[in-house]
Amino acid sequence: MRTETVIPCLPCRRLDDVLPFYEALGFELTYRQDRPNPFATVRRDGIELNFFGVPEFNPEDSMGTVVVLSPDTELLHAAFAAGLRRTFGKIPVSGIPRMTRPRRMQGTAGGFTVVDPGGNWVRISRYQDDADEPDAAEGRLARVVATAARQADSHGDEAAGIKVLEIGLARHEDATPAQRLPALVYLAELRIRTGDRDGATASLAEAEALPLTEAEREALAKDLATAAELTADLAR
Repeated sequence: MRTETVIPCLPCRRLDDVLPFYEALGFELTYRQDRPNPFATVRRDGIELNFFGVPEFNPEDSMGTVVVLSPDTELLHAAFAAGLRRTFGKIPVSGIPRMTRPRRMQGTAGGFTVVDPGGNWVRISRYQDDADEPDAAEGRLARVVATAARQADSHGDEAAGIKVLEIGLARHEDATPAQRLPALVYLAELRIRTGDRDGATASLAEAEALPLTEAEREALAKDLATAAELTADLAR
């Protein structure tokens, strides 16, 4: 017996603005019409999205939002990231389009966000469970990062996220290098997102100077890879 299905419809200026982007993410174009009204459908596994074209539409004014629940946001992000790198040479982290990285968020399910070329927010969230809240053993900076992610990645308030991280890093100067690294890398990413390239460079330099053991480097491999990618983006 079939149950109800919800298929979001999102705006864009032109179909050709958004379709190549979603194809890079691994979506398949299943339907397209250009007349009388521009309309297209893309699908990737259980995610189906419709788009309609409005020539006078401004992506910066978009309020289009859809939430996608995923059992493994890390795996989905890795697939999206590989497609973006393959098609565009990098993961866009600022402006429109852009994609954030999977993070836990204080008080809500963790995940990441894709802002497409139409300015629509596709929020990829994990099914809520206890693992979304940082453990006390991870140190207070882990909760600072989760709070900043709630502000910057979920609410779209990068300035508030930066402030949370700056205050947290200053307040918890006694945190270990391994605890400071994720906060510094995320701070660099947010500074890039807001156009503060000098500030981002300073955060990455501070992260690079942290004395980490080989075991810590292995445990923080994703953060170190993110730092390397952000450094390469700044060099372009």
